[in-house]
Amino acid sequence: ADAMPKDVPRLLVLRALGLGDLLAGVPALRALRRAFRLHEIVLAAPAELAPVAELTGAIDTLLPASASASGRAVPVTLDWTGPPPDIAVDLHGHGEDSHRLVSAYGARRVLGFAHPATPAIEGPPWHADEHERDRWCRLLTSYGIPADPYDLRLAAPPEPSPAPGAVVLHPARAPPPAAGRSSDTPPSPPSCAAPAVASSSPAATTKPAWSLAW
Repeated sequence: ADAMPKDVPRLLVLRALGLGDLLAGVPALRALRRAFRLHEIVLAAPAELAPVAELTGAIDTLLPASASASGRAVPVTLDWTGPPPDIAVDLHGHGEDSHRLVSAYGARRVLGFAHPATPAIEGPPWHADEHERDRWCRLLTSYGIPADPYDLRLAAPPEPSPAPGAVVLHPARAPPPAAGRSSDTPPSPPSCAAPAVASSSPAATTKPAWSLAW
């Protein structure tokens, strides 16, 4: 993304998870883009997901951030510099660890699900059996931000596919948290949450997932 003017307010989004998680979060990211057109949207996510994040059309800047060694746990810190974000959004999890991380940089307003350990965040309740796309759209809708869980389509990547017409599946799903492990972060979503990739090829329009090795 092009460099943003220094006086543009910034919106921090935490989703430092995997490929499937980023794809399942596309509708929520797009909703934030529509609602905050004058903000620089900064996504805290693994650096290797930058090409996919760019194709969402919703992100201005990717702030490299990865889960800790335990896999899907909340990062310990973010390399945030400059003025505090105007708004911070927890699209990572629903517990106090992710809430405290997005709140740590002085945002004027923090959006997230309700948790007893962080009463200042007055979000909706968490539903454990909810589909990831619906979950994050419901979170934003509760704050008055319209979100469509079917707004999934990615732009076509600039590079040609090495396998035209191929269908790429991303079936990964993390196991339940082990004993003693934080439950702040939900398991990774199944491949059915992944969006199609826009293309002029009829076969490509039915792709259920995106591959970084496009």
